[in-house]
Amino acid sequence: MFMRNYLKYLMLFLAMTFSYSVLAQSVQWRDQHKVKRKETIFGIAKEYGVTIPQLLDANPAMKQAGYELKKGDLIFVPYSKEGDFLPDGSVKGKTDKKAAAKSTVAQAPVKAVNAIRVGVMLPLHNQDGDGKRMVEYYRGILLALNQLKSEGITTEVHAWNVPKGADIRNTLLEPNASKLDVIFGPLYSEQVKPLADFCRAYDIKLVIPFSITGNDVETNPNIFQVYQTEASLTNKAIAAFLERFQKSHHPIFINCKDETSQVGEFTTSLRKQLDLQKIKYNLTSLKSSNADFSKHFDATRPNVVILNSEKSPQLNEVFNKLAQLKKARPGIAISLYGYNQWFVYQDYYLDQYFKYNTYIPSTYYYNKAADKTKELEAKYTEQYGEPMSRQYIPRMAITGYDQAQFFVRGLKANGKNFKGTAAEVKYRPLQTRYDFVRVGQGGYINDNFQLVHFKTDQTMENLVY
Repeated sequence: MFMRNYLKYLMLFLAMTFSYSVLAQSVQWRDQHKVKRKETIFGIAKEYGVTIPQLLDANPAMKQAGYELKKGDLIFVPYSKEGDFLPDGSVKGKTDKKAAAKSTVAQAPVKAVNAIRVGVMLPLHNQDGDGKRMVEYYRGILLALNQLKSEGITTEVHAWNVPKGADIRNTLLEPNASKLDVIFGPLYSEQVKPLADFCRAYDIKLVIPFSITGNDVETNPNIFQVYQTEASLTNKAIAAFLERFQKSHHPIFINCKDETSQVGEFTTSLRKQLDLQKIKYNLTSLKSSNADFSKHFDATRPNVVILNSEKSPQLNEVFNKLAQLKKARPGIAISLYGYNQWFVYQDYYLDQYFKYNTYIPSTYYYNKAADKTKELEAKYTEQYGEPMSRQYIPRMAITGYDQAQFFVRGLKANGKNFKGTAAEVKYRPLQTRYDFVRVGQGGYINDNFQLVHFKTDQTMENLVY
């Protein structure tokens, strides 16, 4: 509690300073099919109990002249009729081996009683990076809902492909849209206001899962905005730095000569705060000689090092420089204060993070060594025939999984009164914590912030503020 209060006090101090056709957006789809050798469009449509026109509408690329079905292609499979998931988690019309093994009772489209009705309105396609990321995110949601079903928490799912440039108001004409309890989406800022107004009119919780522009959250009480602005996160990172290091460590800024650095605002603002509080710090450079570099480090107290670059090559140079320093002066105590992007480099630098007692301010942490993470990744591969993309950190599927777990559990326990606080939900996230705070009389913004600490004893801790 002290840490949180102190952080908020410091925060006050820091405050000074593709085209797609219109039809494509309203197509609901339920699954992806990976094309096998010698498969045909007719055969795939027959397997899933849909018509060829329905399959073509769900996959606009198929309508292009010269299109050929190729092994390995991902085909989106639409719902044959209403698009409701059956009580056992299967989908009406599916006749593959898994569905055939299920009881015939599951073939009846029985509506679940007291189910949480979940909507997803995102670019769910395989035409570009946005679509592929959102497909992985959506798959994570489905895995979460399947796990919740094992605990007796039932859900109904409706998913719409809402690509860039689509008029989301057409999607909102779908009869199932107004009956939802929660909607995850949209991805694009221009779609936020019409969707937010719709959710307010029908008293639906709207979870905006990724970064957007605009201030609708300030006036709409139905919005739950996960994204925190860069300015807000910078202030939190500076406040956490001051809380942890100002009385005990000697700050050293290393100029990495990175002309395309994305962290200049952070280092500049941090130095201003240190100046205001009359805390002495040193400046050095990767271009400095080893002797000159060494003289900036204090031998009588721990040093905390801040880079003005978030990139891997510069970080590697810093590690090489610190290795030379430690060789010449083994008694020097060093910590690093880093950036979210460093999580991407874990496969290469994890040992160095531990060696140099590294702290990374963040709203998430992807712990690939955790048993629960490994278990979910294995389930994903088993379910979808391919692993989660290694390109994205945070992992998109785990993001969807955590968000679905958090909001469905919260709605199940609290109904319309759910406010998005961590205290309302009994769930330990795999990657991202959620704890929303209200913005005036408007909606809610995730306020979670933490320091991920790589300790010298090869263990880790999350310092949650």
